[in-house]
Amino acid sequence: MTSSSGASRRQVLAVAAAAATAPLIAGAPAQAAGSKGPKTWDLTILGTSDTHGNVYNWDYYRDAEYDDSKHNDVGVAKLATLVNQIRAERRGRATLVLDSGDTIQGTPLATYYAKQEPITTTGATHPMANAMNILKYDAVTLGNHEFNYGLPLLAKWITQLGFPALAANAVNEATGKPAYLPYVIKEVRLGGHGAPKLKVGILGLTNPGVAIWDKSNVEGKLVFADMVETAARWVPVMRARGADVVVVSAHGGDSGTSSYGPELPNENPCTMIAERVPGIDAILFGHAHNEVVEKFVTNTRTGVQVLLSEPSKWGQRLTRMDFTLTRERGRWKVATKHATMLNTNTVVEDPAVLAAVRGQHNKTVAYVNTVVAQSTVELSAADSRYQDTPILDFINHVQTEVVTDALAGTAYAGLPVLSIAAPFSRTAVFPAGDVRIRDVAGLYVFDNTLEAVVLTGAEVRAYLEYSAKYFTTLAVGAPVDPATISDPAVPDYNYDVFSGLDYDIDISRPVGQRITRLVLPGTGTPVADDAQFVVAVNNYRRSGGGNFPGIVKTQVYNAQQEIRQLLIDWAQERGTIDPADFYVPNWKLVREGEPVEFPSA
Repeated sequence: MTSSSGASRRQVLAVAAAAATAPLIAGAPAQAAGSKGPKTWDLTILGTSDTHGNVYNWDYYRDAEYDDSKHNDVGVAKLATLVNQIRAERRGRATLVLDSGDTIQGTPLATYYAKQEPITTTGATHPMANAMNILKYDAVTLGNHEFNYGLPLLAKWITQLGFPALAANAVNEATGKPAYLPYVIKEVRLGGHGAPKLKVGILGLTNPGVAIWDKSNVEGKLVFADMVETAARWVPVMRARGADVVVVSAHGGDSGTSSYGPELPNENPCTMIAERVPGIDAILFGHAHNEVVEKFVTNTRTGVQVLLSEPSKWGQRLTRMDFTLTRERGRWKVATKHATMLNTNTVVEDPAVLAAVRGQHNKTVAYVNTVVAQSTVELSAADSRYQDTPILDFINHVQTEVVTDALAGTAYAGLPVLSIAAPFSRTAVFPAGDVRIRDVAGLYVFDNTLEAVVLTGAEVRAYLEYSAKYFTTLAVGAPVDPATISDPAVPDYNYDVFSGLDYDIDISRPVGQRITRLVLPGTGTPVADDAQFVVAVNNYRRSGGGNFPGIVKTQVYNAQQEIRQLLIDWAQERGTIDPADFYVPNWKLVREGEPVEFPSA
């Protein structure tokens, strides 16, 4: 076990003491004295999720205030303002604040303190710990992206938090015991001195997909149990230890589907948790980046309506769950519950949060504005989903070059090297002239590392067929609109483009029958099923992310080099980015052999 094991054992030991040591939070009756009907009290739970390293309302890739087509804002500083407003409004009444994960990855700010100046070596407090401690969360659940930078960095971040980090289904493989705190019980006072107290149990569940997506960081150290089964194990324990209300904070969506195969527990099981596990009052969930204001799911065993809510992503939204409680025969009962959603674009940023992270924010801004090269022309990713573009070839060229050089003199040196890249961003641009780190980071927004495997010609074809399901079926003569050419159920990052072979994708044909031409470059010779190729690919995909066929196999190259840094290094070493050095058009969309024509901009 890594250095996180010591912190993990301390967390497990803290479970039993959580209820006794949790601070009291003042509350007040929700119903005025003297009014008719049973006396009621109220509880509010505020929820965030998938903040992904956003503190300031800032777009580091554009070096400007964040904005999108819907004028959303982002960041913990905005969330803090809303939370503080609600706390002020509810002064004297019980309010808890939770987060359901994916916190320390996603922006150059987060990457900087994991890679350039990692908190594990500098001793600095992570910017997300600085920000979240100012906001005074009551608990955070670990998301899958918390494991991206390895267990030592995660353990260090957890020690910097002023509140518990939860993950009941992350299990120490050696001991079979929880690797992190499974739950916490917070005791709140519902009224002034002498008023009754309420114990709120908060169960944290992380995503089983970590076992695939961060296999290199967790294999042999952690296993990830089924979220439904884990909830069924721990909810009765929490109830037995006095929890009057139980809230699950889960890093998994509600769709019941998985991006990977059936070999792992379900990726998005929150609806199933609500249906199958008795004793849950509400579920705050994340991971899918959706805005689910209020959803009720009936538990099939008890008939109780479980309240679910998901607050979008990046700090754009804040979930507010309101509960009305009554006390009957010495036991608390939830009389009513509902959820609303608040938009952070309605408030200014909290100055205390900004101040806590200002130095780290400024250092990151300076870093991402470092010039790495000059581009001879503007290169845009806007069309890269449906047309072969130089900017995606830039990624594939660098990956191919790195793998080819690394395999020189090995048994694989004689095999052709192919490369795979996905159009992560529709807005990435290398401007003509100065290209900065933020431009490269905007093209490759994930912290993936480069690997390589050997695929046969048949496996390459199957992979391309799977990737081609990204496109909607458009008959010959049907109008083509880039805005609707892709299946909305398939995210852009799950569409892969190959370099090193020439191929056509016929979007008039059914899924699985779309690769109508797959030939060796320069010769036109069809690729034989038994041909062998080395394929450069990112660790997410090679580990099974996206459930692409044939790619999960032993690597022939894995130097743990971050692809984004390889792109930056390549640009810095050459000083010039010129499409003539790497752009090789090799694929196109067709219908019955005729190239698909797109409207001119």
